[in-house]
Amino acid sequence: MEFTRPRGTRDFLFEEMRKRKQAEGTLRRIFESYGYQEIKTPLFEELSLFTTKSGEEIVNQLYNFKDKSDRELTLRPEITAPVARLYLNELEKTAVKPIKLYYYGSCFRYERPQKGRFRQFWQFGCELIGAKTPQGEAEVIALCSDAIKSLGITTADVNINHLGIIRGLFKHFEISTETQREIMVVIDKGDKDLLIESLSGDEPVIDNDELNQILLKLIDLVGDKSIISEVEELIEPYDEPKEAFEELKELISLLEAFQVQNYTLNLGVARGLDYYTGIVFEIYVPELGAQKQICGGGSYSLVKLFGGQEVESTGFALGFDRLMNAIEELTDEEELPSHLDVYVAPISADVRVKAYEITQTLRQNGFKTDVDLNGKKFKKLMNYADKIKVEKIIIIGTNDLADGKVTVKDMDNIVNHIKGE
Repeated sequence: MEFTRPRGTRDFLFEEMRKRKQAEGTLRRIFESYGYQEIKTPLFEELSLFTTKSGEEIVNQLYNFKDKSDRELTLRPEITAPVARLYLNELEKTAVKPIKLYYYGSCFRYERPQKGRFRQFWQFGCELIGAKTPQGEAEVIALCSDAIKSLGITTADVNINHLGIIRGLFKHFEISTETQREIMVVIDKGDKDLLIESLSGDEPVIDNDELNQILLKLIDLVGDKSIISEVEELIEPYDEPKEAFEELKELISLLEAFQVQNYTLNLGVARGLDYYTGIVFEIYVPELGAQKQICGGGSYSLVKLFGGQEVESTGFALGFDRLMNAIEELTDEEELPSHLDVYVAPISADVRVKAYEITQTLRQNGFKTDVDLNGKKFKKLMNYADKIKVEKIIIIGTNDLADGKVTVKDMDNIVNHIKGE
């Protein structure tokens, strides 16, 4: 019988894992420099946590199951909802706000695997709970931008919108919640032809030509802060979206204070989920083609949906796997150093026990150390040390030990000597 890994999953070997750990460490450093602390949530949660957040239709995308006590559970498809649940269980009544937390972990979705999309994938994200906006939103966007730049990804474009503008227009024209949801999902797909068909086809979703024309013009506005005047002109006749518009303008000024420069105002970014309430943003790396989106986030009201008190929350999740694709695409391949600091080479059977003692002493003092366990001859010891690219080798021989010594060599010098250079 042949065993293979499940469809939509991957195995990571040594070098790839080292690259992923290196990127993970870089992200941790940036997040913690902003005052965030790490949390962990379970790999599986109650199914109702995600159906409450995203609707019953999400079940088709989940790895859900019943446990032996007949409880409906699922592997987590994302981590925002578990964080909201954690906040309600552990932090709502005791933690001092604002709360800054970050997470890193695997998620699971039963979707058709394709390039850049797997059934097991990793997210690195954060939540800022209880900070005033838009200053909290500006800092979160700055954190996200800095984190991506720290990985050497320089072409990432932060696309920002304020959903309160569109929601304000919906409110003015008295559009039903169900119709709003339908339109927001279409906008979120980024398919302009589909949106045009939905708004101006034979059977438009919204039976109001004035609003339809405003929406089509609005979501077409993409650019730097100079487009603000065009947005203002479009919404001028309507009071309901103006508060959100003023918040967007304030956010832009605060982004400059937080030194965020690589952003685009994009009135077509929708994040088509009901719980997003204010600023939303998505980050694209054009070089990744169809899978260019590496991040999504914004301000939301999820805690209240789960029965808690209303609290300002802003967060984002980086698609860690796509980040790794972007690093590979955009940065020069760097040869990683050896995974070891030193290799211990006993050159005869009578010194092996002492070699193991020396190895353990080095390990206990913080050196990443390996030792020959197979009784290799001297030349094979040198060849092995060369292949693993270790910088230092400790050669242990009978005569040296008798004098209370060992020989420490630079592998570069040994290799050059063997090659006659």
